[in-house]
Amino acid sequence: MKYVIIGAVAGGASTAARLRRMDEHAEIVIFEKGAYISYANCGLPYYIGDVIKDRNTLFVQTASAFNKRFNIDVRTRTEVTAIDPASKTVTALDQITGKTYLESYDKLVLSPGAEPIRPPLPGINNEGIFTLRNVSDTDYIKGFIAQKHVKKAVVIGAGFIGLEMAENLHKLGLDVTVIEMGSQILAPLDYPIAAMVQKHIREKGVHLLLNDAVSAFEKQDAALQVFLKSGVILDADVVIMSIGVRPDTRLAVQAALKLGDASGIWVNEFLQTSNPDIYAVGDAIEFSNPITHQSMNTYLAGPANKQGRICANNLVLGNVQKYHGAINTAIVKVFDMTVASAGTASKNLTKTDIKHIVSTTHSGSHAGYFPGARQMSIQIAFCPEDGRLLSAQIAGYEGVDKRIDILSSAIQRNSTIYELAEFEHAYAPPYSSAKDPINMAGFVAENILQGRLNLYYWDQFNQITKDDLLIDVRTKEEFEAGHIENALNIPVDDLRDRINEIDPNKKIYTYCRAGLRGYLAQRILNQNGYNSIVNLSGGYQLWQICDQEMVRAKPVAVRAPALVA
Repeated sequence: MKYVIIGAVAGGASTAARLRRMDEHAEIVIFEKGAYISYANCGLPYYIGDVIKDRNTLFVQTASAFNKRFNIDVRTRTEVTAIDPASKTVTALDQITGKTYLESYDKLVLSPGAEPIRPPLPGINNEGIFTLRNVSDTDYIKGFIAQKHVKKAVVIGAGFIGLEMAENLHKLGLDVTVIEMGSQILAPLDYPIAAMVQKHIREKGVHLLLNDAVSAFEKQDAALQVFLKSGVILDADVVIMSIGVRPDTRLAVQAALKLGDASGIWVNEFLQTSNPDIYAVGDAIEFSNPITHQSMNTYLAGPANKQGRICANNLVLGNVQKYHGAINTAIVKVFDMTVASAGTASKNLTKTDIKHIVSTTHSGSHAGYFPGARQMSIQIAFCPEDGRLLSAQIAGYEGVDKRIDILSSAIQRNSTIYELAEFEHAYAPPYSSAKDPINMAGFVAENILQGRLNLYYWDQFNQITKDDLLIDVRTKEEFEAGHIENALNIPVDDLRDRINEIDPNKKIYTYCRAGLRGYLAQRILNQNGYNSIVNLSGGYQLWQICDQEMVRAKPVAVRAPALVA
């Protein structure tokens, strides 16, 4: 059996290695148009920022080492330009010699990846404007910064790579501005979690411009001018374009393979394309989202590697293993913070008409009495009928990684918030609390489903009328330091003594700093005959961050109530 694989790095290289382990005698050929077969794509920004010092550590495997260990014919700097499914051949171009030749196959695997979006803006081909997708891009950027004595950088796009680049350029001492055409950074996140990270980015001295986009570039002497649609003009020595990627489907289209609704290569549950002798893996494919059941792409190394393993099993054994899709579990370091997500964001659940409840909790990363504990904010979305977990997002400083992995596992298994409440974790003061943040998220969600806690959200203050009552149940000192407009201050510890001040005929909106005291106030009032009470999810601190970030982002959206200091 002869297998030909187009594209290496994550999906293609994983497929090849697994094929060899499954079949020692098969003929395996990999074509890779770049110079490197397997490298740490996710580490590229950190090499630019000198966090990773040794360039060689970026390479997982060299072509010669891969060939020696797995007996695979690796052909780097060789681009496949055409596929002929009828004759089962591919046309290959050796970029060094210029020679074009045909290569036959029994089974073909496509792993062409994705290509960075580079819009046809005026001046985009000027020197100093880069995209970052591979090692060659990294070398160009790093060399340019060193040789040109760069001082000002503009990063266009506030996705994962854009923010990693902003941080690493800032570490090099550059003055960094990030431009994002959306109303928030990190589009997979819901706004409240994104807002927390935006606040942190601004505190680090990075300029963050939201709701704006680039219209053109101009070269002025040795520097660049970046023109924004808002009329703002920025000076820059280097520009990093990071506005996203799209599946590289050129070969698939040429071979008349089916594309899907998300513009990726269509594959069935066995990663087989519309041609039974051609399979596909990695960034270029699309599949059904396990939660929304809509077609989706994912541009993550983890799923690509797993797809490669499954694809090889199916090639050798004959479609024995199904691929169940990805829930896009992702994590990114943004300066001192870590932000992570899994599942489908609330905003996207809303777009697909999936009913859900959102809850936000704030907990310490470990026991508060042990030095170094930092706050961790967890937002979950879950089904109101059975409590099935649909998404999780976390912003914090330490321990975010292990919590998102736990939540991701629950989402993948179609588990519920009740499992979170009962989750048994390893506890010692340096690592967690007796009630882990996962447990706390489950407890709150359980209270919601059982009718003990009713919520309203940071962007729903416009629903409060003059006939309703807004109660701040924090201390007098906290209230005087800053509160929400038109709020009445009744500290929760005084509530029983002052309960006669509250009209039982009014709808009552409570809030505290994080949510717990508001919940306690709700329970007291509920059990004293007050039936129409809702508590602010995530508390005053979440509302304040979201409100302030809404002000900073222009054009300003519908405003929440004013902060009174």
